[in-house]
Amino acid sequence: MIGNRYAKKPRSKDEGEKPFWISFADLMTALMTLFLVVMAVSLMVVTKKINEATQAEKERSSEILDICTSIKDDLTLKNQLITVDCRENRINFGEAGRFGHNDYRLNSEGIQALSALVPVVLEAANSENGKKWFKQIVIEGFTDTDGSYLYNLNLSLRRSEWVMCSLLDPTFNQELTLTNEQKNQIKQLFLAGGVSFNAAKDSKEASRRVELRMQFYGLKEKDSAEAQPIFVSAPIETCQLAR
Repeated sequence: MIGNRYAKKPRSKDEGEKPFWISFADLMTALMTLFLVVMAVSLMVVTKKINEATQAEKERSSEILDICTSIKDDLTLKNQLITVDCRENRINFGEAGRFGHNDYRLNSEGIQALSALVPVVLEAANSENGKKWFKQIVIEGFTDTDGSYLYNLNLSLRRSEWVMCSLLDPTFNQELTLTNEQKNQIKQLFLAGGVSFNAAKDSKEASRRVELRMQFYGLKEKDSAEAQPIFVSAPIETCQLAR
């Protein structure tokens, strides 16, 4: 009897394993909780960055719209045939910006409209928002569909070059008086380009035209953009196109 009283009770097979499995379950719970916390923090950081980028893009778009609107609403352009499209950031001269068939010379009305527009554009480019976002203005020459593509490409380039000549060659446009600083800014800001007949209008007369396309820096583009070249003005700029 005494021996039986102190006899060891048999242990179940998994009794020694229970503490181990309980600790492992607690560990998994802790790891899962930590994972959820890390995921929640990561989502908050990503969401914050997206919201900041969205807000920055909204501010950029608003400031660019202010630049374009300041050009569009300028009183000196009210009596001109100029149309400023702030949705596409394009400036159209209407009938004043049209050319004759196979001709690259801008008419007198176009020269007059250009003389009124350029000081307004330079003023907008020198504003606080303009210095921040204004990248360049592309002078785009267009043609009708008569002739070959390469012929019209050359013709469209000469039309845009004629506009540039009207800005820099004093013999082209005596109504436009610019300082050397303004002329240097035109060389940095304006870019002549031809589009041939890729954007033809409904009529051939309307297709033979010139337009200005305003380009602006993106959010990250401004910081990585190369410095603008500094041009040394010649005593007198001379256009190379035949008059």
